[in-house]
Amino acid sequence: MKFYRPLNRIEAISFDLDDTLYDNYPVIRRTDVETLKFIQGYHPALANLQGEFIREVRAELLEQDAEIYHDVTEWRRQAVFHVMQRSGLTENEASEGSFAAMKNFAHWRSKITVPQENHDALAALAKRWPLVAITNGNADPEACGLSQYFQFTLRGGPDGRAKPYVDMYQTASDKLGIPLEQFLHVGDDLTTDVAGSVSCGMQACWINLREGNLMHVKDARLLPHIEISQLASLTALL
Repeated sequence: MKFYRPLNRIEAISFDLDDTLYDNYPVIRRTDVETLKFIQGYHPALANLQGEFIREVRAELLEQDAEIYHDVTEWRRQAVFHVMQRSGLTENEASEGSFAAMKNFAHWRSKITVPQENHDALAALAKRWPLVAITNGNADPEACGLSQYFQFTLRGGPDGRAKPYVDMYQTASDKLGIPLEQFLHVGDDLTTDVAGSVSCGMQACWINLREGNLMHVKDARLLPHIEISQLASLTALL
């Protein structure tokens, strides 16, 4: 554990999910493969659909409305809807198909493996502090066996603009009745998690899982209060 700023009183801890509590890359990779298979099998007109077409439509939607970035689930659904329409499905067929595809997406998205040591660390921390999850993604803590540690989960889109915006951080503070300065936010991303939380007055813990050097990482904007390389290190604060 490395200290860059003095830690003040901690009354609550918030956690990012993806790539902080588990390795998200293989989950997303498999989910994308299985979702494409589902879409290709949904209707004969989609049998030869390529993933690149979906990515192109996602890029178009972002160019048309930058705010769609804040809700990645709806962004994905709308891309599937437009792809289906352009492939010849009616509006109703495309609407039903896009929701069906996202249901399939959610199934595979939740097949996450959380290391046992992270379960142990979260269980220990939850006995001392209220814990909350704050994510820009669409993982479901209940489906992947993490919900028992958190008071609640906040997601970009339904619960406000995505990190690094203050929306979800402030909502967590309001819901728990604990000032932002008494939160410690834990995350792997130096922009959304560290810079986002520090800039709104929280304390930040950077979990450095890839042996990066904070002094040489390009997206290091604001110093975290502490740096750890494994979640279990946080139990030293107990």
